Amino acid sequence: MGTKLPPATGTSTGPGRAASTASNARAGASARSHKGTAGHATGPARAATAGPGIAERLARRDQLIVLLAAAAIVVLAFTYTVVGVGMDMSALDMARMELTSQTVMPSTALPPAASPSSDPPPAAMPMVAATTWTPGYAILVALMWWVMMIAMMTPSAAPALLLFTALKRQGADQDKAPGLALLFLTGYLLIWALFSLVATALQWGLGHAGLVAPALMKISSSGLAGTVLILAGLYQFSALKNACLDHCRSPAQFLTRHRRPGARGALQMGAHHGTFCLGCCWALMALLFVGGIMNLFWIAGLAFYVIAEKTLPYSALIPKLTGVALILAGLVVLFY
Repeated sequence: MGTKLPPATGTSTGPGRAASTASNARAGASARSHKGTAGHATGPARAATAGPGIAERLARRDQLIVLLAAAAIVVLAFTYTVVGVGMDMSALDMARMELTSQTVMPSTALPPAASPSSDPPPAAMPMVAATTWTPGYAILVALMWWVMMIAMMTPSAAPALLLFTALKRQGADQDKAPGLALLFLTGYLLIWALFSLVATALQWGLGHAGLVAPALMKISSSGLAGTVLILAGLYQFSALKNACLDHCRSPAQFLTRHRRPGARGALQMGAHHGTFCLGCCWALMALLFVGGIMNLFWIAGLAFYVIAEKTLPYSALIPKLTGVALILAGLVVLFY
C-alpha cells in the first residue's frame, strides 16, 4: 500500500487559509484602486493629456490668419478701385476707353463732306466734362489714391508682415501676434496715405493747369509725359532707390535692427518699413499719371513689377533694365 499524498496547499483550511484569503483580497482591492485612478483621471492631469484646444490651434496658425486678413484687404481695395466709388467713371470704363482710343485711328484722307474743322465721331473721342474740384471731391480722389495704393503695395509687403508675425510668436507678445501684425500693416499703409495726399494735390495742380485729360485721367502733354518717364528711369539708378530696395529685399535684417516691443512699436515698425518702400517705389507710382490714374492695365502691371523687383532672384538687374526702358520710352514720347 502506498502512502497517500497530503492535499494541495490551495485547499488548506483553518486559520492559515483565512489569513491567505484576506491578504489576496487586500491586494486585489489595491490593484483595482490604481487601475480606476489611471483610467478615470480628472482635472489638470486629464486636461494636460487631452491635446490643444480650438483657441490654441488657431493661435498656432496666426500667420495664416494674418495672410488671409491682408488678402481680404487687397480684394476689397481692388474691388473699390475697379468700381470707382464716387468717380465719374469706373476703372473698367477707363480701361475700355483706353482700348478704344488705341484702336480707333483717324483716317488720313478726309471724305468730301468733311473738313479739317469737323468734329470727330463720338466713338473716336469720348467726351467727359472736366470735374469741378470741391472739398468732397478732393476727399474722394485722395481715398481713391490710397485704396489703389493698398491694392498695389500690400502684396509686396506680405513677406515682411509674415516674418514679423513669426518673430512675435517667439517673444513675450506671442499671444498678441496677429493683432500686432495688423498694427504693423496699418503703419505701413499710413505712409502710403501720406503719398496719396501728395498725389491728390499733384493731380489737382495738373488738372488746374489743363495738363490732365479728364476722360482718361492721364497727362495730356507729350512733353510732360516724356519727362516723367525719363525722370522715373533715372531714379532707378539712384543711390536712394538702391538703398531703399535693399531694405525691402531683406525684411529679416530690417526687423532685427528696428525691433520694438508692444503695439506702439509695431505701428512704428510698419511705418518705418513703409517709408523704405515709398522711397523705393514712389517714382514708379508716378507713372500712373502717364498711363492713366485708374487704368487697370497699368495698376496691375505696376503691382506685379513691384513684387518682382523685391522678390525675384537676380533682381538687382531689374531696376537697371527698367530704367533703360523708361528712358528710351521717354525719348520716344518726346521726339516721336
